[in-house]
Amino acid sequence: MNDHGHRDRYAARLARVLDHIYEHLDEPLDIEKLADIACLSPYHWHRIYHAMYGESLATTVRRLRLHRAAGFLANGTMPIAEIAERSGYSTLQSFTRTFSAVFGMPPAQYRNAGTHTRFRPSFAIPGESKMLNHDVAIRNVEGFDLLTIDHIGPYMQIGKAFDALMGWLAPRGLLSGEIRMIGLYYDDPAIVSENELRSKAGVWLPRAVDVSGGPVRITSVPGGKYAVLRHKGPYADMAAAYQWLYGEWLVNSDYEAADAPVFEEYHNNPKNTAPAELLTDICLPLVS
Repeated sequence: MNDHGHRDRYAARLARVLDHIYEHLDEPLDIEKLADIACLSPYHWHRIYHAMYGESLATTVRRLRLHRAAGFLANGTMPIAEIAERSGYSTLQSFTRTFSAVFGMPPAQYRNAGTHTRFRPSFAIPGESKMLNHDVAIRNVEGFDLLTIDHIGPYMQIGKAFDALMGWLAPRGLLSGEIRMIGLYYDDPAIVSENELRSKAGVWLPRAVDVSGGPVRITSVPGGKYAVLRHKGPYADMAAAYQWLYGEWLVNSDYEAADAPVFEEYHNNPKNTAPAELLTDICLPLVS
């Protein structure tokens, strides 16, 4: 077996661990059980995980739980105490302290005045302004090909597909500053069941790559005219951003949406970037 095969074997084992983590965020995570899922030694598997994913298991779980908690706060009415419990915190105070350290404000304030609220018509926080039509740029985009891995399920969990894609790219020496991280989204969460939503985690590379015999595919993104909304802030805000883009900007513009999927381009990494500093371009295809 070549070096790629060895690394792919480890990546596949750890991908099973990530799947389990995403599907059991409400539960305490048993290190020995995760070692069994990975089919690796309980003495060494966590060091392999840290080396391959660049963060400890505890950091991964904490980041994913807080990411989901921000989504609950921004997009629903679940009581904060329940969100804290589902996020693995024994007290509301400890959850509030940790959430505040990561998101820059306590959970109650984030729900009422977080960055997602700038998409609301009634937005009126001192020193800020609500989204305006000029916040959207019209760009002509050339078509391009992506290396992709399919994701079926909540859009907020597409991160596990990106992790699997990174696990495939790394042993092939394809991780560099030239790559562009892009997500493709095919369904409307308002009409498609959360567990059936279709998306793809993708990367653009400056050269062609052989993807035969693996989980990675080539997906073409059509060129043409796009409306591009630069979004700065947590991924939990994205639902509000889409609602504004479709419900306010598009219907009041001279444009029509084309029959092609939306894509998002991610300009920094959530593993080493504060949620408030995340930059994402939401790219809506338009009829030319």
